[in-house]
Amino acid sequence: MEQEMRPLGAQILHMLKARGVDVIFGIPGVHNVEMYRGIEEAGITHVLARHEQGAGFMADGYARATGRPGVAYVITGPGLCNIMTPLGQAYSDSVSVLTLSSCLDETVGHRGQLHQMRDQRAAAAAVCDWSEEARDAQTAYGLIDRAFTEFKCKRARPKHIQVPIGVLGGMASAAPKRKDVSESSYGCSGADHIAREVAYQLENSQKPVFIFGGGLVTLKDDGSVPPNEVYVRDIVRRTGAAAFMTYAGRGLLAADDPLSFGTYLGRPESKRILQESDLVIAIGTELSECDLWRDELGNGGRLVRVDIDPEVLVDRHRADIAVQADGLEFLLAMLQDIPGVTAVAKWDEDEIAATKNRFRAETDAERPGIIEVCDALAEVMPEEAMIFSDMTQFAYVANEVWQMPWSGYWHHPSGFGTLGYALPASIGGAMGRRGKPTVCIAGDYGFQYTVQELGTAVEMKLPIPILLWDNHKLKEIEDCMVESQIAPNAVTALNPDFCKLAQSYGCLAVKPNSFSELQSALT
Repeated sequence: MEQEMRPLGAQILHMLKARGVDVIFGIPGVHNVEMYRGIEEAGITHVLARHEQGAGFMADGYARATGRPGVAYVITGPGLCNIMTPLGQAYSDSVSVLTLSSCLDETVGHRGQLHQMRDQRAAAAAVCDWSEEARDAQTAYGLIDRAFTEFKCKRARPKHIQVPIGVLGGMASAAPKRKDVSESSYGCSGADHIAREVAYQLENSQKPVFIFGGGLVTLKDDGSVPPNEVYVRDIVRRTGAAAFMTYAGRGLLAADDPLSFGTYLGRPESKRILQESDLVIAIGTELSECDLWRDELGNGGRLVRVDIDPEVLVDRHRADIAVQADGLEFLLAMLQDIPGVTAVAKWDEDEIAATKNRFRAETDAERPGIIEVCDALAEVMPEEAMIFSDMTQFAYVANEVWQMPWSGYWHHPSGFGTLGYALPASIGGAMGRRGKPTVCIAGDYGFQYTVQELGTAVEMKLPIPILLWDNHKLKEIEDCMVESQIAPNAVTALNPDFCKLAQSYGCLAVKPNSFSELQSALT
């Protein structure tokens, strides 16, 4: 039977639906209207952002919340430029975001066209894993399947595909049926042998330390606890090793684990602890500046690195043993060679507890008054709540002191560090977790980068508590200026009445005057 012919834009929508896409975030324009032809027929929900930056962050939040790729639609030129900041954030934090855009049919001989750029594809390539142009239907289908395959089998990174306006409107046959690609093992040949060797070193080390990163986090869209925590907590129990978690790995260890140093890896004293260790095993972490807040890890003994990205394995930290492998698979391989009984702790548990208390006090001294608010909120926060935070002092403190019941439920724009992330990302997360609690935490300045997305949240009827930390200024920057002996300048801006602003969008808004009122409002 002859395949039904449709304009390519419509065929792409049906292809995306067949690949599991049920939500697209974006903004239609004159150049990409063909991308919207038959979107209802394809069975896809479109979420109308108020700005392409919001659409990108929504796709990011959706991907983090569900473990499935987030998809965004934008127009030629300024639409793509506006989404490049979210794409940079997704690249930095290893998030699966696919952006599809229109592009001009010809740019060399015809200047002065609407939305024209010198090289749109190359611009997106600066913040994406790759950026390619499809000048026919089969190339478009191939690139989409390539993106989805790589999302499944490689380190997550954003991708960009652009299709000329004329090609989008041209008639095309349907995309080929999906061919299932088995999720590959990232391990190199001999990885199991190396796992046995590392397990042996663990057994014979005096003071081993694990560093668990976001590469060990698996998201579940049904709200169930991922199994990764079980294995991570088990290997600590069975080896007697101490452990740190990166911010992205928060929740992999239980808050009351006596051998956990928590997420205090960025504390200067953590270097002293790692110098005492004769074996450090870092799994699924870049050990980046935003993990350590110093130039070097500071380990005194051997360093083992396990990561799916070979680039990480040859960075400045220079591991003694570097293994390209999926972190969880490698951890499971080690567990096979480790006795299944609780080991004698190789670190003083009382000393670990005292050290964490000292770290907590340092955090409170640096940014006074925030810990008490964190504690009050954490006390009544639903255990299944997923939290999206912005670049704000409140989140910087919470990243260290707020203990999560499991991993993958607090998302922060690390690395690229973009303001305005939390609100649209929480919208994307809420779209992917309908019926489950989703929370946004933002500062007064960053909130205003994407405040217009309140309209999207109300339009989609999303019950998102937005916790706004309003200190009436860019307090972190002011503190930095003072520390650098620079007279504070350009750190105070006129704020609106945020409650009235929220109400104008149709939101409920309250300004609690006590911890109990704050807890009641959140509940």
